Amino acid sequence: MSLNNEEIIWSLFLQGDTNAFSLLFKKYYASLYNYGIKLCNNSCITEDCLQAFFIYLHDNRNTIGEVKNIKAYLFISFRRALFCTLKKERNFTDLNSDTENISNFEFSPEELKIHQEISFVQTNSITLILNTLSPREREVIYLKYYGELSMSDISTSMDISYQSVLNTLQKAFSKIRKTIENNMLSAILRK
Repeated sequence: MSLNNEEIIWSLFLQGDTNAFSLLFKKYYASLYNYGIKLCNNSCITEDCLQAFFIYLHDNRNTIGEVKNIKAYLFISFRRALFCTLKKERNFTDLNSDTENISNFEFSPEELKIHQEISFVQTNSITLILNTLSPREREVIYLKYYGELSMSDISTSMDISYQSVLNTLQKAFSKIRKTIENNMLSAILRK
C-alpha cells in the first residue's frame, strides 16, 4: 500500500513533526477560514475558532489516529468546533437548526473568478443565481465544488443523510436551470 503526500504529512503530524503540522496549517487554513466565514459571517469568531481548532489538533494528535480523507476530516471537525463555539456565544441555540438558519452562506463574485475563468457579467449572473438558493443548497454546492468533498463527506459534515445531500444538490441544480431558462426567456421577450 503506497501513501500519498497528504497521508505521509498526516502520519508525520501524528508523530509530532512540527514541520508536518505547519504544512497542514498552511495548506488548509485559508479554505477552512473561508468556510467558517460562510457559516457564521464573523471573521473574529472564525479566526479565533480556527486557531483554537489547530491548537486542539496539535495538543490531541496522540488521540486522533489515522484518517482516510484528511481534508474532509478537517472540514467536518472544524464545522463542529465552529458550531460549538457559536452555541457558546449564544448565536445559535440548536445545532440541528443551525444548518437551516445559515442565512449568511453566500457566494461572492471574487470566489467564482478564482475558480473559473469567465467574464465579469457571467460571474455576477452566476453569483446572483447561486444566492437565490436556500442556505442548505448553497452550503452543499460550496462543499462539493469549492471544498471538493465527496457526497459522503458532505453528508457527515452537515450531519444529514447521503440521500439528503443528493436531493439537496438535485434541487439546487433544478432551481439553477429554471432560473437560467427564465432569464433567457425574459431576455428573448425583451428583444
